[in-house]
Amino acid sequence: MFIDTHTHLYLPEFAPDPAAAVDRAVDAGVGFMIFPNVDLSTVEPMKLLHSRRPEVTAMAMGLHPTEVNSDYRQALNQIEAELLADPSQYVAVGEIGIDLYWDKTFREEQMEVFRTQCRWAVDMDKPVIIHCREGLDETLEVLASLPEPPRGVFHSFGGTPEDVERIRRTGDFYFGINGIVTFKNSSLRNTIKHIDPERLLLETDAPYLAPVPMRGKRNESAFMIHTAAHVADSLGMTPQRLASLTTENAKRLFRL
Repeated sequence: MFIDTHTHLYLPEFAPDPAAAVDRAVDAGVGFMIFPNVDLSTVEPMKLLHSRRPEVTAMAMGLHPTEVNSDYRQALNQIEAELLADPSQYVAVGEIGIDLYWDKTFREEQMEVFRTQCRWAVDMDKPVIIHCREGLDETLEVLASLPEPPRGVFHSFGGTPEDVERIRRTGDFYFGINGIVTFKNSSLRNTIKHIDPERLLLETDAPYLAPVPMRGKRNESAFMIHTAAHVADSLGMTPQRLASLTTENAKRLFRL
């Protein structure tokens, strides 16, 4: 069994029957999926899908960095209230982090929101799911500034071996590998050889980043088997061994 540690099957792209996408994943061998939240508008759709398939899904709660603007406090307060209302509903705080790819306007606000949510995670003894795009320096700066950094995963990791070392020096972090590793010009196939296998997680980030041979299609958790095949081949191990390894890694980090 594989675990998709990052998928958004509750988004409108999967309407009108997102539960069918969950079932296709299970049929393909992806027996468990983690749903990270995005913003206030996604909380209820996420919770509804989880309620329909609670035996094979889990949720994380957080505010995505691209949703941070000058008026972020109200949204952040509502996300915190959702977490505090029933912390047992959520296996992680996420997805949270820094994204400076599209817009650097709210760089400082993103860093503050990330810092705040990391503190929640430490206080609740939960891992974080980190979104980091064009913001590794800022992400590591925030983590290093905390009295106690949270454990967690750098989701959709696409960095270099040097980035792996920088992140590992900062704290107790895992690396989420998705369809990027299958792309023709991706250097990630080399980078994953520099990641301790005990730190590897698999994910899709569905509906985004569909792996080869599904490029150009709406991604879904069932497609993770293609990513797994590429990772297993790159690391010289069988898909069965990779499934066992990454499943145990996910169970350990998220306390599943």
